[in-house]
Amino acid sequence: MFAPEVVDPAVDRLAALAEGGRALEFAIGTGRVAVPLAARGVSVTGIELSEPMLAKLAEKAAIPVVVGDMATATAPGEFSLVYLVFNTIGNLLTQDEQIACFRNAARHLGPGGRFVIELGVPELRRLPPGQDALVFTAESGYVGVDTYDTVRQHLESHHFTFGEGRQARVSRCPQRYIWPAELDLMGRLAGFELESRHADWTGAEFTTRSPSHVSVYRLPSS
Repeated sequence: MFAPEVVDPAVDRLAALAEGGRALEFAIGTGRVAVPLAARGVSVTGIELSEPMLAKLAEKAAIPVVVGDMATATAPGEFSLVYLVFNTIGNLLTQDEQIACFRNAARHLGPGGRFVIELGVPELRRLPPGQDALVFTAESGYVGVDTYDTVRQHLESHHFTFGEGRQARVSRCPQRYIWPAELDLMGRLAGFELESRHADWTGAEFTTRSPSHVSVYRLPSS
């Protein structure tokens, strides 16, 4: 996720969508996207809940950040672009919180402002009948497994990292998955219209086989 071939197209697209205005990153983390975007001359501000991540960001660049929840925290000023990358809206575990995130983005934007979300498409079609787990990566030293709760629309990613010994290091990440159509409805509830949707940051066509999407929502110009 830190490789130039992954980061550079995202930065290119976001810089173009900012159209010379200020950008706000929800869940800015350690600045994987914000730091190179700021280096392009875009004025970037962040919102982030994790103070350890912010300590890492501060080692890289002096980017102003508000410590708080992306669904409720407020950054000063008006922005032309708010963006949220790498499935992070799924960290909000209820539909109400995810709608609140859209509304918080709208509060920060001026007329015609854009909210950009990068998000995976749920892989439920790959689940065998009667099973609720799916291996998404299996390689030397690492196995990744997603488990699904289709009643609550939750998934939990389990990451198993191991070396030569018999012990593995395990980390887990709970998320609430969102279908593209549901995401569009959240946008409409917050006053946005879908401006574009592509399969990736380079503008590839979004199809039924696309594993993820980059969706651009826009407020009315007046």
